[in-house]
Amino acid sequence: MKRLLARYADAMDRASVFIGQGCSVLFFACIAVSALEVVLRYGFDSPTTWSVEVAMMLCATAWVLSVGFVTERHRHISITMLELVVGPRVWRIFRLLQMIISFGAVFVLTMALWGPAMKVLRRTEYSGTAMNSIQPTLLKLLIVVGCVLYLMQLLANLIRWVQHTEKDVSGGH
Repeated sequence: MKRLLARYADAMDRASVFIGQGCSVLFFACIAVSALEVVLRYGFDSPTTWSVEVAMMLCATAWVLSVGFVTERHRHISITMLELVVGPRVWRIFRLLQMIISFGAVFVLTMALWGPAMKVLRRTEYSGTAMNSIQPTLLKLLIVVGCVLYLMQLLANLIRWVQHTEKDVSGGH
């Protein structure tokens, strides 16, 4: 069982890194869309009706789907000064508490978002802007997917914590 859990943690780490690094391309696409809008708006006096919505969708998608990558790397906001003050043993307990609280909070959030996400699968929602995209539908679904990725990576991190195989998360502190 221990080996199976370790294999799950390894596979989840690889998946989170793959998805997170893949999402970085979306930020570059957002920059390109925004630059194109600036050139069209101020260079040719011909603004687009779609660039803001596309840029928001690209950034939101990248941000939501990269949560597993951030979690795998232990790069969420934390009070690193506290790590220096309390020492490694207490900090390890704090990390466990952080993972358990995060898991509970994200699980509740996922359950709260599940209904609205299933509702948009039955009836597509539109933005109501000039582009009138399905952005609200996509975002509601992506947030649930991001929550599931987050939960799966938190589970992998918990497995590593229990098995004492956590990666170095000190970040050089």
